[in-house]
Amino acid sequence: MKTAVIKPGKSFKKFLLLWSGQLVSTIGNGLTSFGLGIYVFQQTGKASAMALVTLLAFMPSLFLSAFAGVLADRYDRRLLMILGDSLSAIGLVFILVCLLRGEAQLWQICVGVAMSSVFSSLLDPAYKATVTDLLTKEQYTQASGLVQLAGSAKFLISPILAGFLLTIADIKLLLVIDICTFFVTVGTTLAVRSGIASKTGHQVTSFIREFIDGWNAVSRNKGVFVLVIMTSVLTFYLGVMETLTIPMLLTFTNSSMIGTIETIVASGMLVSSMMLGFLPIKKDYVKILSISLFCVGACMAAFGARENIVWICISGFLFFAMLPFANMSLDFLVRTNMDNAVQGRAWAFIGILSQLGFVAAYTLSGVMADYVFTPLLVEGGALAGSVGKVIGIGLGRGMGFLIIIAGVLLCVTSAVLYKLRSVRMLEDRGGLCIPE
Repeated sequence: MKTAVIKPGKSFKKFLLLWSGQLVSTIGNGLTSFGLGIYVFQQTGKASAMALVTLLAFMPSLFLSAFAGVLADRYDRRLLMILGDSLSAIGLVFILVCLLRGEAQLWQICVGVAMSSVFSSLLDPAYKATVTDLLTKEQYTQASGLVQLAGSAKFLISPILAGFLLTIADIKLLLVIDICTFFVTVGTTLAVRSGIASKTGHQVTSFIREFIDGWNAVSRNKGVFVLVIMTSVLTFYLGVMETLTIPMLLTFTNSSMIGTIETIVASGMLVSSMMLGFLPIKKDYVKILSISLFCVGACMAAFGARENIVWICISGFLFFAMLPFANMSLDFLVRTNMDNAVQGRAWAFIGILSQLGFVAAYTLSGVMADYVFTPLLVEGGALAGSVGKVIGIGLGRGMGFLIIIAGVLLCVTSAVLYKLRSVRMLEDRGGLCIPE
């Protein structure tokens, strides 16, 4: 009987220490994200203002992620994590100082979240690569579940906690808690850093060359390229719902209830992820992708249709419950149709391209809700006597109608996706591959 040999630096205990720090950091980030969304909408009354903050918190990290991934391969990953954690706190401190001096202006919040996002881009690729440094291949599956659990904490734990804290304090407390989490994450990262060899900072290929290799790996496979483009369209619809959910809910309920609602609906993702863990799917990935996306769209439409908390919780729970099925199918179809030697570079490119839909949604949906759809469905609005008789009228009904439209378009897109021959062929080719 062979005894497993653990290589120097490999340690599941160190991984758990690092993971616990990232769990705390994710919860802190979720508190700030939830609190700033509530604060900005209450101060401005504009969904477009909240969407702008969301855009500036998301876009820098997205576009810098590929560059950060190259840095993670060239330099000390733990040092990059420490720098990312520490420097990203500067943006939050800036917002906190502005709040302590009075009400923070929208431009000040935008500067703070953008600054934090720039430095936060260093974290994710360095963290994922460090997990590989710390674990053996036999431990990857076990660690993957924990990493996804930590990532979902932003949706499962933070909203209900933030909603409660906002009933006893204000946004400043949430910012202070988030800033304090950086001491935890930096401390755990420093503890893990000892005993792991650092990179020396050399690389034979340039960043531009690596990016081009990633582009070629995706663009030369028609099915994969079409699927990635379609994913960008899908993320646009999802981004509309993400942007407008809190503003829509704030028109008829309070921040504490919104926190509870977000936690309830996000638990749908946890339930279905556990189902996939116990009952893995081994065929019909394109069909599952199309059906799950159709159900996601239908649930989106239902979510925007009523100002009823029970109805919203049920439709939102089902919405999140279908997402893991879509994500699993997308991951399989792409992963099994690309050469393993270029997957790292290809995934960096796919990550940017597929999430451009979120950027477009954050840019457009708030403006469309404030200046087009809300005026249509208030008393006396052009659609108050027609659509308004079905979904109601009021400040939040225009946003609800926009979410309904996005959901219906997602249903249509899912049907088109199933009919695309280039996408259906991915499963035939992918079925011959064994994902590692």
